[in-house]
Amino acid sequence: MSVSDQWTVNEPWLDLHCALAEGPFFEAESKTVRFVDIKKKQIHTVSLSQGMPSLKTIQLDICPTVTADIAGVDPHDKILLGVKYGVAVLDRSTGHYELIARFSEPHNERLRSNDGAADPQGRFWLGSMTDFGLGEFQPEGALSCFTGSGGQEQLVAGLTIPNSVGWAPDNRTMYFTHSKTREIFAWDYDVSAGGTLSGKRLFYQHPTSGEPDGFRIDRDGNLCSAVYGEGRVLKINPKGELVGEVRLPTRNITCVQFAGTELIITSAADDAADAEPRSRALGGAVFRVDVGTTGLDLFKFSMQG
Repeated sequence: MSVSDQWTVNEPWLDLHCALAEGPFFEAESKTVRFVDIKKKQIHTVSLSQGMPSLKTIQLDICPTVTADIAGVDPHDKILLGVKYGVAVLDRSTGHYELIARFSEPHNERLRSNDGAADPQGRFWLGSMTDFGLGEFQPEGALSCFTGSGGQEQLVAGLTIPNSVGWAPDNRTMYFTHSKTREIFAWDYDVSAGGTLSGKRLFYQHPTSGEPDGFRIDRDGNLCSAVYGEGRVLKINPKGELVGEVRLPTRNITCVQFAGTELIITSAADDAADAEPRSRALGGAVFRVDVGTTGLDLFKFSMQG
C-alpha cells in the first residue's frame, strides 16, 4: 500500500461529547463495541448495527482507562479494567469492581493507569502516569506487567504518557507507544521463553507535533495508530514506514479498534483556545470507517497466571 492510500471521515458515528473516550474493544460474539470515558468515569457499550439507540453506560466512582476480556469468563458478565490503582475485575451486571493487583507504589496518589493490553501469555501490560488535576504531566509513570496471581514486573520507568501495547501477527515482536516523546518502540518477544523481552529499538518516530496515541495491529502486521492533536490515524507498516492514513474532523484522536474491516475511532474533547469550531463541536465523538482489512484478535487476561 502506498502513502497515497487515504480515507476521510467527515461525520461521527456516535456524537457523545465524551471528555476522554479511549480503549475501544470489539465484542465479536454480540457485535458490540465497548469503550471508556476516562474523565467522566464511564464505560459505554453500543451495538455496531443499532448505534446510539442501543447505548448502555456504566457509571463508576473511579476512572476506567482500558478493558480486556478474561480467559474462561463470559465478557457479558465480567471484564478486566485498568483503574487508578492498578487492575480490577468489573461485574457488568452490578457495576461493582474488585481491585486484584496494585501498582508497585500503591500509595502514590499522583499516579493513575492509562492504556494497556493482555499479552500472548495472559499477562496484562499497563502504563501509569500523572493523574488529572496535578498540573503538567511528569516523567513519573511506568510500563508494568501484571499476572493473575497478583505479581507485577516493571519494565520501563520514567515515562510521561505510556500508551498502547500490541504484538505482531507472529507474536515475536511487542510494540509500545510513549506518546510524550512521539515514539513507538519494539522489542523481540520470545513466546517459548514465557514472553521474555530483548532487543529494544525505536520503531517509529513521529515527525510533527501530534502525539501517537492508541494503536491496533492488522492481519498484515501494520500498526494503525491514532495521533492526538492532528486529527489522523496513521497506518505504519512492519518496517516503520507510513503507508496510509485516515483523516478526521476533530483533532484529539485517542485510539482505534477493528470491527471486521472497519476501524472504530475514539476521540477526546477539543477545548483549546485555538480549536476550530468543527473540531471543538466533534471532540469526544466516536467515528467508524471501512479500511478494507481486518485486525488481530486481542488476547485475554488469565486469572491463573
